[in-house]
Amino acid sequence: MSALQARESIEQRIKARDSIPKAPPAYLPTAGSPLSVDKEVYATIQKAPRVLIDEFTLPIRAGRAWEAPAGSIVKISTPEGPQVGDLNIWNRHNPRERFWASRTRQLHASHVSTHDRLWSVLPYMRPLATIIHDSLDWYGVDPHGGRVHDLLGTRCDPYINTVLAGEQYDFHCHSNLTRAVKPYGLHESDVHDVINIFQATGLDEQGRYFMNPSPAQAGDSIEFLAEQDLLMALSTCPGGDLSAWGFGSDSEKEMIKCCRPLKVQVYQLQDRELLNKCGWKPAEVSKYTGMHGVVSPEGEKQA
Repeated sequence: MSALQARESIEQRIKARDSIPKAPPAYLPTAGSPLSVDKEVYATIQKAPRVLIDEFTLPIRAGRAWEAPAGSIVKISTPEGPQVGDLNIWNRHNPRERFWASRTRQLHASHVSTHDRLWSVLPYMRPLATIIHDSLDWYGVDPHGGRVHDLLGTRCDPYINTVLAGEQYDFHCHSNLTRAVKPYGLHESDVHDVINIFQATGLDEQGRYFMNPSPAQAGDSIEFLAEQDLLMALSTCPGGDLSAWGFGSDSEKEMIKCCRPLKVQVYQLQDRELLNKCGWKPAEVSKYTGMHGVVSPEGEKQA
């Protein structure tokens, strides 16, 4: 097949694909659905006067954990320019209830923004946090099909780095998060799939994962309303803004040039009764009984 024939074949496939009606999403929020929020209520909460109760700046290639009480607002920002952050979330009182990236991806989208919720694992199945502000909500879809605030990928880790590069490096996001949660009695096995905030990613025409440089600028931010008492942990990714990345010591030396800090601020509402006035309350766990059909060891009794 000549180059011209190959190009014509590709163009024909594209035209054929574009003429096919798009499949409907599997999960669509309806009025009153837990998948949707009362946007007016959440906008009121986001705009209300607030009081700073915790604040820190996370250095490059580091990790830190912190507590966020139910009803508090957590703001993560880029004080010096673009930087990807890998975020983990747990119920503060029960670390078995933790963020479930894949289910959140199914329920909302591969990349999340304002009014999307971050859901917990089974058997709890409830929102841990809701995004109430995203300064990058303008980004949409880039020319490569990339979007921002990624749920497609996961954290970088030293195990795959050793497999691919044959070198030891201890400051991947997985390692940063592992160190961050130790003071709270958690372990490496508690670290889980992340939401990659400020990270632009997508799938190419062959379904392969790609990463584009972060579109964030100095002062961009994302805000979460804590729907439960939370423990959160954040890593400033050693890939920085992902404008240069790879595996091995040579790549690490280049990536550090595009690494910047992230800033975390936790707020309480000045009017502590506003949440009650708005009708907000922490979501309850799923009411499924958890029996899974196990009524007796012999199984379902026949009539």
